[in-house]
Amino acid sequence: MLKIDLAGRVAVITGASRGLGKSMALALGGAGAKVALVARDQEKLKEASAAVEALGTEALTCVADVTDEAQVDETVKAVVARFGQVDILINNAGINIRKHLHEYAFEEWRKVMAVNLDSVFLMCRACIPHMRGRGYGRILNMTSIMSHGSLPGRSAYSASKAGLLGLTRALAQELAADGITVVGISPGPFATEMNLPLINNPEASKAFMANSPAGTWGKVEDIGSLALFLCSDAAAYMTGNDILIDGGWTAR
Repeated sequence: MLKIDLAGRVAVITGASRGLGKSMALALGGAGAKVALVARDQEKLKEASAAVEALGTEALTCVADVTDEAQVDETVKAVVARFGQVDILINNAGINIRKHLHEYAFEEWRKVMAVNLDSVFLMCRACIPHMRGRGYGRILNMTSIMSHGSLPGRSAYSASKAGLLGLTRALAQELAADGITVVGISPGPFATEMNLPLINNPEASKAFMANSPAGTWGKVEDIGSLALFLCSDAAAYMTGNDILIDGGWTAR
């Protein structure tokens, strides 16, 4: 069995107060990494940080809007001041506004792009200088099965996630010589807060699951396990690619 030890590593995770972000924070913290959890919900962040610290590692709570340039820069400065370095960046913050394109207000379109794509640019730009020159680094970008296909009502979300996949591929080439890998994770249907509109609607959930060979909603813990592997030395040669974890959704 592969034993993963991240002691001495520092991870920064956005959207870390709940769902997939919290799962990845717990997985990395359980392997010994110090974790900076970034989100806007202070109370949820405190709960997530306490859960990470209960695993025997250090956690830093960072309340910030990752679409705000100044807040991102101050957050990364705070992480470096506390832990001295950044080794792992997981760009997990994301939103989805489900409606047809012609129904979108421009402000809604821009909001999806800002959270799902602009924030990744800002976080990467702020963290990369602290990762270079140390022979190790991991950037994980939460893409989506909607990077590879789409559905009605997902125009902004799909566009933002396809853009993130392109960013992942380009950035991987820029950073490979530094030993920093950049990998996308494309989750399929997971039981997260973002998918509550589907989960809480029996008919919509049944119709959505009809497209999944597995026929079930994914468990958030599975994303944590995948992120942990990608941050390990065993994944040092994996970069510029995208990992589908979708119960066979995109294999149809």
